[in-house]
Amino acid sequence: MLNRQEIKYLIENSNLIEGYINLEVQLAPNGFDLTVESIFEFKDAGALDFSNKERKIPHAKIIRPRKKASDKFGWWNLKKGAYKARTNEVINLPNDLIALGFSRTSLLRMGSFTQHGAWDAGFKGKSEFILVVDNPKGMRLKQNARIVQLIFIKINATEKSYKGIYQQEKKE
Repeated sequence: MLNRQEIKYLIENSNLIEGYINLEVQLAPNGFDLTVESIFEFKDAGALDFSNKERKIPHAKIIRPRKKASDKFGWWNLKKGAYKARTNEVINLPNDLIALGFSRTSLLRMGSFTQHGAWDAGFKGKSEFILVVDNPKGMRLKQNARIVQLIFIKINATEKSYKGIYQQEKKE
């Protein structure tokens, strides 16, 4: 697993992560905190099969944060439920590195958590994952809040890296 110094070196010299807000704040002792750019609510059901020939990604509608006149950034007032979250950061994984994400403990202490898959070697793009608000009273989330910590694990370089449909996907 990479430490803070190794992650910082790869960010500064290989663009491991782009679009971050504050490198020193987001670097953790053994990871990197991702920040929330957008929150979406699901509008219909999805479908998943073995071959992905019948896969249907559900439509999602962006939820606009609400700003007070004195705020530079807005807040989402989220009710109990599942949402799609998108990060500000762009991840650029080389063929010898994978990433795993974990909910930040501050989020857990509020009765909320994130769920995500692995970031495969070769993945390049913004990240999306599920934000579950399990607190019956909901939660408030400010734009650019740090909600996920990524850890990076060195692997033997793979000859077949991630080439899925989410590779450098354009985001609305």
